[in-house]
Amino acid sequence: MVEKKEHELIVSVSPHIKGEESVSRIMWSVNLALLPAFLMSLYYFGPRALLVTLLCIGAAVASEYIIQKSLKKDVTVSDGSAFLTGLLLGMNLPPGVPFYIPIVGSVVAIVITKQLFGGLGYNIFNPALIGRAFLLISWPKAMTIWSESTAAFVGLDAKTTATPLGILKEEGLGKLIEMFGDKINLYTQLFVGNRAGSLGETSVIALLLGAAYLLYRGYITWHIPLSFLATVGVLAWIFGGKSGLFTGDPLIHLLSGGLMLGAFFMATDYVTCPTVRKGQIIFGIGCGAITILIRLKGGFPEGVMFAILLMNCFAPMIDRSVKTKQFGAIKETKK
Repeated sequence: MVEKKEHELIVSVSPHIKGEESVSRIMWSVNLALLPAFLMSLYYFGPRALLVTLLCIGAAVASEYIIQKSLKKDVTVSDGSAFLTGLLLGMNLPPGVPFYIPIVGSVVAIVITKQLFGGLGYNIFNPALIGRAFLLISWPKAMTIWSESTAAFVGLDAKTTATPLGILKEEGLGKLIEMFGDKINLYTQLFVGNRAGSLGETSVIALLLGAAYLLYRGYITWHIPLSFLATVGVLAWIFGGKSGLFTGDPLIHLLSGGLMLGAFFMATDYVTCPTVRKGQIIFGIGCGAITILIRLKGGFPEGVMFAILLMNCFAPMIDRSVKTKQFGAIKETKK
């Protein structure tokens, strides 16, 4: 019998094929996929959206560079992961936040959530969402003041208002429809992004364009986004109505809030989601169920951030519970 050394590297049998993809290429491709939604945020919220996003990205990249230098590690800011964390955090912020908030959030996301756990590939939670959660706990008022989406674009003073999900939760569907005129116009404005919310909640169509690019390139699969969205839609239809079961409006829940951004760009994070396809479906269903539970019964009108972070905790357990059988393994039999 050959004794296996403690640090011996075991690889599969040949042949070994090297793929063309790299971490850097994937990260910059995701950044590119977010470009349409980012441009729509500029269209609706003006220069303020640009400043908030640049502060997030700059602080994220600078934080990664400084901590890697201080720890005498290889500097990897060029791989695009810190840039992506900053971009995602910026898209999770209201356009009117004070300028120190994006900086603090990016430092927390990179230094605490990512680098102190070992860097890219070792973080337990999605860094951008931890950054946002920290900001929401620390500055709840600043993080929940929303501006009318067209105010900055037309050059007027920004007027504060509630998000569609906030109106739906506090005043009901009737008030929401009244504000937009009718249901068709409500759906249309939610789809194109003409509503109050975070920068990344601007335009569903822009987010779907980016998601289609990632699906086409094979950087993400349908398993998490589809199970996430389907669960939200079905549960919203069953439990979301005021007139009893099966009277809810699933389209409003699907088109509102940060659901599209979360389902396609954050829940699909390679490091913090399951790797097994069956596990990814379970993960998506869990995200959808927690999201709709918080939206309908919780104290916040939105639950996407909390849902993804909670399911990040269960990702390793899900993977272990649905792992595939090893090739050539022999099932032990009781004697």
